[in-house]
Amino acid sequence: MHQIFTPIGYFEFKTTDLNRKSMLRDLLESAVEQYNRPGFIQDDPIGIPHRFPRLQDKEIIGFWAAMLAWGQRKTIINSTNRLVELMDGAPFDFILHHEEKDRARFLDFKHRTFQSTDTLYFLEFFQQFYQKHSSLEHAFARHLKSNDTTTENALIGFHRDFFDHPYAPARTRKHVATPERNSTCKRLNMFLRWMVRFDNRGVDFGVWKNIKPAQLLMPLDVHVERIARHYGLLERPQTDWKAVLELTERLREFDPNDPVKYDFALFGMGVMQERGQLEAL
Repeated sequence: MHQIFTPIGYFEFKTTDLNRKSMLRDLLESAVEQYNRPGFIQDDPIGIPHRFPRLQDKEIIGFWAAMLAWGQRKTIINSTNRLVELMDGAPFDFILHHEEKDRARFLDFKHRTFQSTDTLYFLEFFQQFYQKHSSLEHAFARHLKSNDTTTENALIGFHRDFFDHPYAPARTRKHVATPERNSTCKRLNMFLRWMVRFDNRGVDFGVWKNIKPAQLLMPLDVHVERIARHYGLLERPQTDWKAVLELTERLREFDPNDPVKYDFALFGMGVMQERGQLEAL
């Protein structure tokens, strides 16, 4: 038996009579069990949409939290909480009913390179969208084809729709990624994981039903990438869209119906290692 130490104890994976693939699957499954729990994400941006029972509130503030998710988690959470305050604690009601004059309060909002121009455009998109549709899922799922095995077309179509406005700011495009630019689309893939996956563990919401967990793609951040490369799950040297496809395809070999559940394993192990709470790889 091999052991790896985490802050909540050792977990073991078998080596006897198993090939390397089976060993790796055991390791990842054990790590999913360790990290796919509310306690591990209590200081994570997903905790903010967890405060809202209504679907549309989860979607709006969840999408915004995901789009702001770069930098320190504390800063991300503070910025997202500030947006909740600016929307009077009720994102969906504010989006539907606010008037042009109400947007003035957002002029001082910024998060790193996310500036007031970007904020105002997000408000415009949300208001126009929710005046016509009941769920943000439509903006993604409507672009999927019957034989799509991944969400690639959903991401491409969403990006095109999001900026299908005569006054869409060019600068805002850097905040909403697309596979067409060979981006990893880490934040969008993370948002889709939140909304689509459901496993009774209390982390992901599972409120969207027209996208299958099997179609989801890995949110490829620095923690996930480092652990994935160490275990030979990712060999492509570039960190780009093709790397996302490669990593997800490798993880489908372990669970074809829910490959992105291993985000918990790879991300969790990466964070613990960075904190010095996981032995060196």
